[in-house]
Amino acid sequence: MSETLTVCVDPHVHSEASYDATDPVELILEQAAEIGLDAVVVTDHDVLHESLRAAELASEYGLVGIPGVEVSTADGHLLAVGVEEMPPRRRPLDETVAWVRDRGGVAIVPHPFQRSRHGVRKRPLADCDVDAIEVYNSWLFTGYKNRRARRFADKHGYPGVAGSDAHHVPSIGRAFTEIEVEGVSRAELTADVLLDAIREGDTAVQGRRQPIPVSAHHYGVGAARKSGYYAKAGAIRSAYYAKTGAITSAYYAKKGGLRSAYYAKTGALRGATGMFRTMQSLYRRTPLSR
Repeated sequence: MSETLTVCVDPHVHSEASYDATDPVELILEQAAEIGLDAVVVTDHDVLHESLRAAELASEYGLVGIPGVEVSTADGHLLAVGVEEMPPRRRPLDETVAWVRDRGGVAIVPHPFQRSRHGVRKRPLADCDVDAIEVYNSWLFTGYKNRRARRFADKHGYPGVAGSDAHHVPSIGRAFTEIEVEGVSRAELTADVLLDAIREGDTAVQGRRQPIPVSAHHYGVGAARKSGYYAKAGAIRSAYYAKTGAITSAYYAKKGGLRSAYYAKTGALRGATGMFRTMQSLYRRTPLSR
């Protein structure tokens, strides 16, 4: 009878390549090994280069190297785990899932239903066949969305995974996924073995939420960043329209001025012509013209 091996993986971690994280991949790998994880997937926002580097360095820390990325689809965020090239951004969810699968990756929906964090909503998720659902994300305030994600995954038969969604080293492994694999020793573990186990649903969820003050700070920074983004975008758009309006106004003012000058000139010529003809007519009627 083959022996079952339990492997601990944090499939959702951010490095300094993400706009909202600060730590290098070397520090992430060191922390993951220190706390007893077998693998950690760096899933930066819409960039892949640091995750590829982390996957290459992983063996030096006794970890299994698995690249990945948190890609922005048209319907929300998606974890593309096990891919070595960047998925297309802003494409429909089902199209992006197919792209990930075609390249041997696993498509996992992180923090679903949470609109403030670009989570995929119920309708597009119900219409798409993904590989797994993140049913435990350590950054959720109350746990309600985690429970909702778990109910959705159970109802539709999706494997559930847990991820820390760490943006700082101390948060790594706060939530993680236990994966059971058979007939493989720890020394023989590969990314493909773990990806296959996730697809098969051989997973268990472990973790605890971030402390409320830490979550509050995380959400506050995110809200401020989003407000700043839209304020900047609004200012740029307003300046654009103001500039466009000024140019348009100047164009029509110039056009109006030219047209006014044209009509003034035309009117003056017509007036002079009329006056000339009147004088000519009067001249012909006088005795001097005979």
